[in-house]
Amino acid sequence: MNLSPTSKVWVYQSKRPFNKEEALELQTQLDQFAQQWTSHNNQLQASAELHHSRFIVLMVDETHAGASGCSIDKSVHFLKALEQQYQTDLFDRMHFSYLENNEVVAVDRNEFAAHYEAGKINDETLVFDNLVKTKADFDAKWQVPLGSSWHKRMV
Repeated sequence: MNLSPTSKVWVYQSKRPFNKEEALELQTQLDQFAQQWTSHNNQLQASAELHHSRFIVLMVDETHAGASGCSIDKSVHFLKALEQQYQTDLFDRMHFSYLENNEVVAVDRNEFAAHYEAGKINDETLVFDNLVKTKADFDAKWQVPLGSSWHKRMV
């Protein structure tokens, strides 16, 4: 789906990767949610995708219909149900992810700082900025070197 670069983005990170079977099942659920997602009875132009078997990315193109508080509540309720179904945490913002040998590694804040201190990660390590707000930022700034990310303050 072609969404506007100004589309709103929400990134939710699972504490654990979804296995292949779960990922296929989950993507089907995400597709269904995006197709049925509404705001004040208006269909949202939305997408919901699983990235790297760990990140659920929701996008809404607000040039057609805006995401309201009620529609955002619907997405949170949906994600909370996914947490229960897959026994994972999607709302822990103190878990950071980075790439190591093309694999996503997720660690808590203290372990992240310890990895930096020990030289296991450095300013060139690609980290995932799950706080991006728009599709344009997601496309350009979701994966950035640690040294140019807000994550640098955490090490």
